[in-house]
Amino acid sequence: MPIVLSLGLFALSIWAISSELRNYQPQDIFNGIGAIPTKALLLSVVLMVVNYVVLTGYDTLATRFVRQPLPYSRTALVAVISYAISDNVGFALLSGGAIRYRLYTAWGLSPGKIAQIMAFCNVSFWLGLFAVGGLVFTLEPLSVPGILHLPFKTVHPLGILFLVILAAYLVFSSISRRSFKIKGWVLPYLPLKLSLAQIVVAACDWALAAAVLYILLPAHPDLNFFIFFGSYLLAQIAGIISNVPGGLGVFETVLILLISPPMASDQLLGALLVYRVVYYFLPLGVGVGLLAFYELQQRRLQNAKVNT
Repeated sequence: MPIVLSLGLFALSIWAISSELRNYQPQDIFNGIGAIPTKALLLSVVLMVVNYVVLTGYDTLATRFVRQPLPYSRTALVAVISYAISDNVGFALLSGGAIRYRLYTAWGLSPGKIAQIMAFCNVSFWLGLFAVGGLVFTLEPLSVPGILHLPFKTVHPLGILFLVILAAYLVFSSISRRSFKIKGWVLPYLPLKLSLAQIVVAACDWALAAAVLYILLPAHPDLNFFIFFGSYLLAQIAGIISNVPGGLGVFETVLILLISPPMASDQLLGALLVYRVVYYFLPLGVGVGLLAFYELQQRRLQNAKVNT
């Protein structure tokens, strides 16, 4: 059933994008891509690299959480490969989890600790969303597109809910010394200092990811970064809920509905296509290359041991 729903949302998104762009020619979109300044394109790549440096903080904090810290070079390698691949493939717990299991097992971590690391990274991701989403949605309650079928007209209630969840988590970290269990799902106990650190890392992750796209958009007086950030977050939430790999189609549809106008649809779609290349496909190529290089190095080491 989830697969059928994902396919349905993907098809609906493609239809919505087609309807929005029916008055434009493909050349209009290519012109929008060509209009992106080289400086903006280079800056978006730099922001993507900085974002991936921040992403390494997830695994670095997680290995400290399980009290088995590793050299930064190793946690950075795991983070870059796992996020680059899982962001494109989807199903992060399976795709990114398999990579973490493969690498961390080779470095001596037990399956139990690897599971804790994956849980820590997943919780951190959502806490960052609750932090930035709660703040932005509360201060800038943009309208919710009808395509999402949410029970409220603006994201203001969602922002309040996010802040309540975040506050409850921080209170729990302050007063409790035990893990929290509900319906088989376990929220591990983290010291308050570590909880704050994971929220800061995750919030910076979300802000940088949005900045990569924002810098590619043409300047518009009615679209500052704060307003755009709220639209970006809501589009990403829709993409995550859809279970479509990378939110492909769903993310673009929601963002077009939210910021077009004031942004022309052909210009926005051109920037979104470049964003896909910069933020998804470029890291994917790097991640796959790093994984292949690591596996080749391991095979060479094993062959060297056999020959000696």
